[in-house]
This record gives sequence, C-alpha cells and structure tokens, in this order.
Amino acid sequence: MKKSVVKDERTIAIENASYRWSYLVLSYGLLLSTAYRAFIRNEASWDLLALVVVGGAISTLYQRNFRALPQRWLLVSAVAVVLAGVLAALIVLAIS
Repeated sequence: MKKSVVKDERTIAIENASYRWSYLVLSYGLLLSTAYRAFIRNEASWDLLALVVVGGAISTLYQRNFRALPQRWLLVSAVAVVLAGVLAALIVLAIS
C-alpha cells in the first residue's frame, strides 16, 4: 500500500508564503485605517496602531526564541526605528 505525503517542504513553503501575505495585508490595512481615523476623522487611533506593533513584536519574539532571526536583525530594526522617528518629527514640523 502506498503512503501519501500529507505535508512536504513545498507545502510548508506555500503555507508560509500565504501567512506572510495575509500578515502584510492585515498590517498595512490596519495602518491605513489608523491613518484614515487620525487624519480624516480626527479620532485617536492608538488601539489600531498598537495591534500592528504587538503583532510585529510577537512575530519577532517567536523567531528570536527559536533562533531564526538573521544576525543583523537588531541593527536593521534600530535603523528602522530611528528613521521612523526622524520621519515623524519631519511630519510634525511640516504640519505645525
């Protein structure tokens, strides 16, 4: 009797790609919703922004715990945070 393969490397790679796409759509959708609520409706949108940040933090912590992060992830993350801070400061200066 022939055994069928339920999951192989290809299946796992496709599943991981689908998770990546859904995460990107959810994250950027939440960011767009946050921007809309903040700029168009003048509402506080920290709850949505917190969902994006917490989602990314959970993913990063999980990967760190299983040692799946690249060696330079901390440097890249720090540069991204600094650039985001500079961009935020420029936006605040441009608005006021």
